[in-house]
Amino acid sequence: MNPSLLVDSPRSSAAAPVLRTKAELRAAVAAAKREGKTVGLVPTMGYLHEGHLSLIRAARAECGLVVMSLFVNPTQFGPGDDLDRYPRDEERDRRLAAEAGADLVFAPAVEEVYSAGASTAVEVTGALTGVLDGDPERRGPEHFRGVTTVVAKLFNVVDPDVAYFGQKDAQQAVVIRRMARDLDFPVRVEVLATVREPDGLAMSSRNAYLEPADRERATALSRALAAAERGAHADTLAAGLEAARAELAAAAIEPEYLEARDAETLEAVAELGARPVLVAVAARVGAARLIDNVLIQPATSNRPNT
Repeated sequence: MNPSLLVDSPRSSAAAPVLRTKAELRAAVAAAKREGKTVGLVPTMGYLHEGHLSLIRAARAECGLVVMSLFVNPTQFGPGDDLDRYPRDEERDRRLAAEAGADLVFAPAVEEVYSAGASTAVEVTGALTGVLDGDPERRGPEHFRGVTTVVAKLFNVVDPDVAYFGQKDAQQAVVIRRMARDLDFPVRVEVLATVREPDGLAMSSRNAYLEPADRERATALSRALAAAERGAHADTLAAGLEAARAELAAAAIEPEYLEARDAETLEAVAELGARPVLVAVAARVGAARLIDNVLIQPATSNRPNT
């Protein structure tokens, strides 16, 4: 792995306090709420980068108590996924979380989250989880069932007023918003902009898998999305997607998918209209499977819909 791709932290920095059990966390949150504090939750799988830290800072600006969860959730990994090699460094993550403004880190064991014999899952069905990453030929809807189950558990344990997610995982954010709405969780789901490296690569813990040559090739994903947006506004959405494919091909990247979908319903779209369009891409670059996306805003009133 290449940790230089991620945020560095001085070894002497103080670490955020860590709680391991649901009972400890519930007690801490209850005490904060008795003092009238609002609670912000930043769910993570750790190996923090600037994208995670931007969420913690946003929570710090709005909330009296900021809880960052640190849990590599096994139920969202499928056969052949990278669960065993997913990067982990709890000490470093706790220091970075504290520097960004987290008050507590909830880092439970798997057995604390999923009790023996657990047989209940939370699942958003339909189009939101059956396309893009949820396509059965890709990660499948089981991936999102794992995500929504663990996030529902976190919402129940933390009882946050606001939960913060990143736009890089756009489909995940759409699914979680739907789950929160459908199950009446009293939480505002805040989705913040993707944080990028200076060369445009979307920050991801999995960037640590990239060897130098692949790291350079991976920048084609953000260039492809920029080409899609330019082409869509200058010509047609189809022309934008074609320009994006050309950028990927020039870097010898074959996308797992490159698709245009309604940003809220994830229905396939063929042209810009009155609603934002999500252009999403996934591709394997070297040892890393990377995802990225761009939101293309509706055509302006002085431009005919194309």
